[in-house]
Amino acid sequence: MYIRPVHAELSIPTLHAFIRDNPLGLFTTAIKHATHSTIQSTHIPWVLDADDSINWDEQDTKTPPAPGTLGTLRGHIARANPQTKVICDPASHRSTSDDGSELEEEVYILFNAPAHSYVSPRYYKQTKPDTGKVVPTWNYSAVQVYGRAKIFDKGPSASSFLQKQVNDLTNANEPKSGGSWKVSDAPEKYVDLLKKGIVGIEIVIEKIEGRFKMSQEMKGGDWQGVVDGFKDMGGELGTEMASRIEEEGKKRDERAEAVKASL
Repeated sequence: MYIRPVHAELSIPTLHAFIRDNPLGLFTTAIKHATHSTIQSTHIPWVLDADDSINWDEQDTKTPPAPGTLGTLRGHIARANPQTKVICDPASHRSTSDDGSELEEEVYILFNAPAHSYVSPRYYKQTKPDTGKVVPTWNYSAVQVYGRAKIFDKGPSASSFLQKQVNDLTNANEPKSGGSWKVSDAPEKYVDLLKKGIVGIEIVIEKIEGRFKMSQEMKGGDWQGVVDGFKDMGGELGTEMASRIEEEGKKRDERAEAVKASL
């Protein structure tokens, strides 16, 4: 994903919060295989494990974070999925042990926020009447992750990994639906049977960054026109978009003031 500096979101706590709020990520691999496509993607709901006690404001931005400090993603994928056939193929593995098999190639996961929208040129209240040099665009928020994947395909380690993963995934998301269902509410033998149909994935994050494209490049009347345009649109989408644009605009202005103060 191309990220313009004006749209870049690099705050680790903010990126972690985004993933937890939008855990359905598009898991993408590019692994050459004799019988399956090289590039494959699957939507997977993830559990993020991260040390929230780290003070990222005190970290040296010029020094790469220590391995594992950016967090770990845990998910599962259907065994019948063609992508699973590729990642479980020993030919795709860099190493194999009783504690899972590590893929040779890096993997990519893209997380998207549900609120995104077309931005009409008519919103640009300053430039449109002055020059007419305006065109539509699309506002959205996304976070991309690169990392190394370990595959839990079979054996005791796979069973224990999957049990914890489905428990944690359910416990993290069931309250959002207003419910209190737990995996243990289902018959144990039934859960064990279903676990045989899935494969576990653990990804140590090596790179994480976001693009929150919310009209930050617009100034003055054009920026305000976009905010007002979405407010006038109304409804859940219009209200959310206006709020996100105002939030990112505030962060943009705060960053600009910080740069001025440092000069």
